[in-house]
Amino acid sequence: MSGAQTRGSCVFCGREFAKGGLSRHLTTCPKRQEVQATADVSKRQRQTLYHLQVQDAWGAGYFLHLEMRGKATLKDLDEYLRAIWLECCGHLSAFEIAGVRYDNEADPWGENEGPLMDAVKVSSIFQSGLEMSYEYDFGTTSELTIKVVAAREGKPLTEHPIFLMARNKFEQPPCIVCGQPATNICTQCLYDHADHSCGLCDEHAEEHEHEEMVLALVNSPRVGMCGYSGPAEPPY
Repeated sequence: MSGAQTRGSCVFCGREFAKGGLSRHLTTCPKRQEVQATADVSKRQRQTLYHLQVQDAWGAGYFLHLEMRGKATLKDLDEYLRAIWLECCGHLSAFEIAGVRYDNEADPWGENEGPLMDAVKVSSIFQSGLEMSYEYDFGTTSELTIKVVAAREGKPLTEHPIFLMARNKFEQPPCIVCGQPATNICTQCLYDHADHSCGLCDEHAEEHEHEEMVLALVNSPRVGMCGYSGPAEPPY
């Protein structure tokens, strides 16, 4: 079940586009160019900046457009994805890039001996057109695909490692009882109903027969998985 749409809004100008159109728009958005010009006269360090498109591996409805500092690490990207989309129970995660696996923690059993995320600056591996995969939680796994859409030289738009440029639009599905916008889901109904109808408003969530299986409905591809309940908000 998903309230995500294949449209999203540009953070710079507020205009709404289809997912594919957002990549093209961000390249020429006048408001983005204004923000970049302001950043370029700041005291921040000039470096390579990467435009990333992140999406759920199993559905086109959830996506992010991010700009990331080249001097940031894969760990910075991991932490951002956890905060905006994934974190529920402190699970392990990993990137797979050009056949190399990058873990967020050392494997205590020594089975995976690849580099750790915090040791790798993205400028050493990212280039335009590069595609990679990411997994969070190796039990109830959330899988993402990430593409480096473009790279530019300039000063970062923020003091943080990552800047959110666009995100999918999120529309709440109807409550299965009253039809009002749902704010919760029942994970039992999600699997029981062939059409995955499982949305519940706050009122009907309180009296639902599977009360212990109700989770918050938020803008994330991890909704309904493990104990995830958001908040699905950017960390900065």
